[in-house]
Amino acid sequence: MAKELLTDQLIRSTKPKVKNIRLSDGNSLYLLIKPNNSRMWRVDYSINTKRKTLSLGAYPLVSLSNARSKAFKLKQLVLNGVDPSIVRKETKDKEIKHKLNEDRANSGLTPIGSFKHIADEWYEKKMQLMADSYKGRVYSRLERDIFPFIANKQIKDITAQELLVIIQKIEDRGAIESAHRTLRTCSQIFRYGIVTGRVDNDITLALKGALSAVKAGHFSAITDPKQLKGLLASIDTFSGSKVVHTALKLAPHVFVRPIELRTAKWKDISFDTKEWRYLVTKTKTEHIVPLSKQVILILKELEPYTGR
Repeated sequence: MAKELLTDQLIRSTKPKVKNIRLSDGNSLYLLIKPNNSRMWRVDYSINTKRKTLSLGAYPLVSLSNARSKAFKLKQLVLNGVDPSIVRKETKDKEIKHKLNEDRANSGLTPIGSFKHIADEWYEKKMQLMADSYKGRVYSRLERDIFPFIANKQIKDITAQELLVIIQKIEDRGAIESAHRTLRTCSQIFRYGIVTGRVDNDITLALKGALSAVKAGHFSAITDPKQLKGLLASIDTFSGSKVVHTALKLAPHVFVRPIELRTAKWKDISFDTKEWRYLVTKTKTEHIVPLSKQVILILKELEPYTGR
């Protein structure tokens, strides 16, 4: 260890000059005296072949003995392969996070990085284009079945077993389909946490097959012509968006799968040949849908709203 060179008497007696003065104490510790008479402790160190400098505070607030103690602890970190600047940053980040969490708690909010904090952020960013009714159902399930148990827990600390117990509570009351939907929502929240750097993996993947299977059922179908008439009348009086209204009016004419109708592109539709041609994704084959006069009229009514 290098010999200590400084004394309090020497420090106090050294007057500032036009240029910075550097009073060395050995062991890479020194006091920097600036022309404005500010006096700051500095210590140099090298780690991973990089030379760095850290401030240890101002003299006399940080005394000579205190500066030496801080420098010694810093050197111990370096000897153990730890970069003190990284430790200082992490400590400062923790202090800032702690203060923010205190403020959030005082405002009735959950901690930063908690499951509810990430879930709320996901909800605001990813669900805004969804229908209000759907958004309401998704968030209601979280509020009823998930938040009461893990709202304040850090998302990175939640285990698959812990989440399974929570989801099984939904299953135990007979709401099997709701349990599956809630688990899918949790998966989306965890995946959002991954891409935003708050959690490393989606623990819901480990729960695949852990829930009871949903019993398959038939979709409702109208077979009575009188009921079909009522459905067509309801479509005519639909008050939603122009695009959705158009899709509803087209469906009885073209008899295609809902996803094919939703993803239809103008470039695939020809008014000249009265055909709609598109590639079936599953079979990679071209599908041709003849377009009746009624369909052409419906599409031409839509065209001014969406362009080509």
